[in-house]
Amino acid sequence: MASLPYITSAGNIDKALATIKTAPVPERVSQDFVKTILKIPGGSGDQMTAFLKKINFAASDGKPTELYTKFRNPTSSGQAVAQAIRHAYAPLYTRNEFMHKLNDNELLGLIVEETGQAHDSNPVKLAYACIKALKKHATFNIGDVSSAGAPEREENFQRDTVNFNQKAEDSAPPKTGSIGLNLGYTINLNLPATTNPEVFNAIFKSLKDNLLRDDDA
Repeated sequence: MASLPYITSAGNIDKALATIKTAPVPERVSQDFVKTILKIPGGSGDQMTAFLKKINFAASDGKPTELYTKFRNPTSSGQAVAQAIRHAYAPLYTRNEFMHKLNDNELLGLIVEETGQAHDSNPVKLAYACIKALKKHATFNIGDVSSAGAPEREENFQRDTVNFNQKAEDSAPPKTGSIGLNLGYTINLNLPATTNPEVFNAIFKSLKDNLLRDDDA
């Protein structure tokens, strides 16, 4: 059973994310940055500093991650938060790969299963509130199960299929017009009493030329 990340005031998530979009990227997501720039003071600011690391917006040393900068891009902001949820709440996705699609009661039940806590305990209620707050900013319909590169994969598949079929045609035996009828026969030879090899060579050459031709099929 895992301990899921949360802060005691889920409303600060909206405040932090809104300011991260407009504030310059810091060298480190430190407590000073959170309390001064994001304007989340006191103990709540300490919690938010740790929370941003747990959702992979900041590395362990406080350096902003690629996900942090991706979130600041309006075209990828929602996808970045979706990735943050998947990172922070990976144990829930292990239990249900479509965790973000669950309704409120199902999500609460899943958290209860994972934490082993009562449904009305603080860890359950606060983790639930934080997931809900993050989901408001997340976009799961793009990059959820990534379709990036799908057109290229489809094109490669079609090209490989054509190449395979072409190779199969090239390697197929030539058509002879045969109806598939094979005949077997036995030839009895009365060889002359001679030791001259040229006689035998002439006999077998004649057999090959006149009786063992492929076009007789």
